[in-house]
Amino acid sequence: MSSSTLPNNNDAQKITAGFLNTDWTPRELPAGTTTQNIVLRTRDGAATGGALYQPAHKSDTVVCIMHPREFMACHYLIPDITQAGYAAWSQWPRSVGNDLRLEHEIALFDVAAAMERLRTEGFKRIILLGNSGGSGLYSLYMQQASLNPAARILKTPGGRPTHLDILNMIQADGLVLVAPHPGQGALLMGCIDPSITDEDDAFSTDPTLDPFSPENGYDPKTKSARYSPEFVKKYREAQVARVNRLDNLAKTLIDERMSARARLKAGAAGKRDKQLASHSQIITIWRTDADLNCFDLSLDPSDRKLGSLWGNNPLVSNLGSVGFARLCSPESWLSTWSGLSSNALLEKTAPAITQPTLLIEYTGDQACFPSIIKEIYDSLGASNKSHERVRGDHHGRSLTPDEEPGRYQAGRLICNWLTANFPQ
Repeated sequence: MSSSTLPNNNDAQKITAGFLNTDWTPRELPAGTTTQNIVLRTRDGAATGGALYQPAHKSDTVVCIMHPREFMACHYLIPDITQAGYAAWSQWPRSVGNDLRLEHEIALFDVAAAMERLRTEGFKRIILLGNSGGSGLYSLYMQQASLNPAARILKTPGGRPTHLDILNMIQADGLVLVAPHPGQGALLMGCIDPSITDEDDAFSTDPTLDPFSPENGYDPKTKSARYSPEFVKKYREAQVARVNRLDNLAKTLIDERMSARARLKAGAAGKRDKQLASHSQIITIWRTDADLNCFDLSLDPSDRKLGSLWGNNPLVSNLGSVGFARLCSPESWLSTWSGLSSNALLEKTAPAITQPTLLIEYTGDQACFPSIIKEIYDSLGASNKSHERVRGDHHGRSLTPDEEPGRYQAGRLICNWLTANFPQ
């Protein structure tokens, strides 16, 4: 990995998805910064790793960045962190870009492996920086690390033993949240399309719930909408109902497999039980990009533009192959993407976070909206906490061509916060 130019993974993903990014500029790391790639083996035997960046004058404080399913080894905030004289650790998960097997409780083993290694590297203070989906992962880690091992989550929502009670979970000293959403399950709860009537038919639609119907307030010409309060209430309730149906489907599939295994163990297996006991179903979840806030900008108003993270054409983003939770195992759905069953929801984890915390909100974020940010901030258990608002989209890019990208201001705010709370 080059120590001179630092490309941004989030921007690369946008280009891959077909969106041309015009305002991103690579920045150099400060002179004298060293990088070290480290491969880790977790306590449950999985492989993960990361890149350790040390400024010229080595620091005993490190800022960690990780996402549960994305490659963030070249995160855009690393130059700012190292410029301020702090070390940075950027970690990749065991399953990059893979929702099929992502269970957040098991992903905590990846975080724990890094925490142990950073201690052996001599770091006395470890700060976790949760950006976007990293907020749910790191908040869950901090909550579980604060508990007596016997009080930790013993089983995933899908019923798999976690073994968190025997995991060494070193506590972090502080937390930074940048463009956080309230957990991937809560995020999906807000943008899943509840008008689908048959999970096996991507085109099946209840017209009374269709968010892209003119009868319900959508204007196909402008790709914008004005939804009535009655429709919004009905829609939100239907979103919860669809997630509940998917939860029940996931639990049924798991139960079928585990029941077949039990019959095999008891010597009472039927003709297909051996196959069923080995078979793990894959759930295809269509139409997960239909948050009313993305098309009616009067709802929870902010500086955001029309459209979602995936674009402003719902026919492409809602029905296309790329989208949140498109392919899941029953276990990963329940642990990661269910707003009802997931443990990685900040409403569950944030009250346990008592360490100094900085929350940076991008005012043009199309994934997390002002009222949600306020809920996250209010729920944090820390007495030493601060909330900063910066103009930018979800990835910290500028909202207009003539202004500085918000990520640069975010970097300065983080450096000031580190210096104030963790002076060197």
